[in-house]
Amino acid sequence: MTFTPIAGSSYDAAQDLDAPWTIPDGYSQEIVADESALDIYPGQHDWHDMNTSNETGKRAGRYLYRTHEVRGVPSGGAISVVDLKTGKVSVIAQGADWTALDGIRWTPWNTVLFAEETANGRFFELQIDKKDPTKGTVEERPAVGALAHEGITIDAGGNVYVIDETFGGSIYRFKPDKKGDLSSGQLSALKITKEGSSRGTGNFTWLPLDRELVKTDGRAAALSAGATGYARPEDLEVIGSTLYSAITDADDGEKVGRVLAIDLKKRKVSEYVAVDTNAKPEDRATRATGFASPDNLAKGPDGCLWIAEDNSPSDIWRACGHTSKGSAKKIDLFASLGDPAAEGTGIYFGKDPQSLFVNVQHSGNGNDKTMKITKSRRIR
Repeated sequence: MTFTPIAGSSYDAAQDLDAPWTIPDGYSQEIVADESALDIYPGQHDWHDMNTSNETGKRAGRYLYRTHEVRGVPSGGAISVVDLKTGKVSVIAQGADWTALDGIRWTPWNTVLFAEETANGRFFELQIDKKDPTKGTVEERPAVGALAHEGITIDAGGNVYVIDETFGGSIYRFKPDKKGDLSSGQLSALKITKEGSSRGTGNFTWLPLDRELVKTDGRAAALSAGATGYARPEDLEVIGSTLYSAITDADDGEKVGRVLAIDLKKRKVSEYVAVDTNAKPEDRATRATGFASPDNLAKGPDGCLWIAEDNSPSDIWRACGHTSKGSAKKIDLFASLGDPAAEGTGIYFGKDPQSLFVNVQHSGNGNDKTMKITKSRRIR
């Protein structure tokens, strides 16, 4: 995914809202699936949100699973699946009482985790049919915590990391009693023990939370234990021994959005990308390109962290390396969404290291979609 950074954010609307991304030379964009292929909620946006694929097994990378972040629909929230080989799109799971489905993650034990982004939201595990990856059954996993879930990620030891996407929300680690079995385990919350140069950074520890209370109110359990709160933590991504967390908003003197790097070995939190640390501020009044409202994160095939913004224009950045202070050595602007009504969500790299999946949510032309931005292959 080498590229020459684009010149700036797309403050002007794209002429074609079904090809709305400003992208580097040598890249192309296409629709993988949209509401013409599958319209789960007729008459309204389908709110495609986050993506994952079957990362292991014989047909690894063939099936793309997506959450739909709709609220208040009688038919309930849904998980859809795209067969990337045939183009067939279908609903694999839907619950009449599911709402605001957001984070989604493939597990090393061949299941799909997803959860609700609402107060005391539930956490679920989708057991994939071994013969047909477009079918499956869902089980609730209350031990992981009742929270306003968004980001979900897993480390090499099988620990699951989640967040509470609210003002003052915390960052959590779930350690299963048995690896790969999320029916029981210990949920802990991050607490800063020695403050760093900016709020919410420095040395930290994991605070074990009450196992019963987290099943009904994970936030209350974290608050009573004295966990550190942040201004809307949203997505999470593990790369090596570093857990990254997107903090979308500003609160209590924080900068306007930042990405944290959480060193799981040294137990230290630092600002990885932030305005005045290594990024410029965005200024819509002057149409200045800058970093604001980081939302979704992805591990790139280059080992770098890719970041999508929750604002307009919605930009995608790549951050690489670490300085001695823990911040990114370099950040580059990869893409910008020229649909002022929409948001780019669910950035994800599957098995193809030259393709980035990204959703266009609440599109200005009413056609929510999953897109693929691909590096052109040279023909020899």
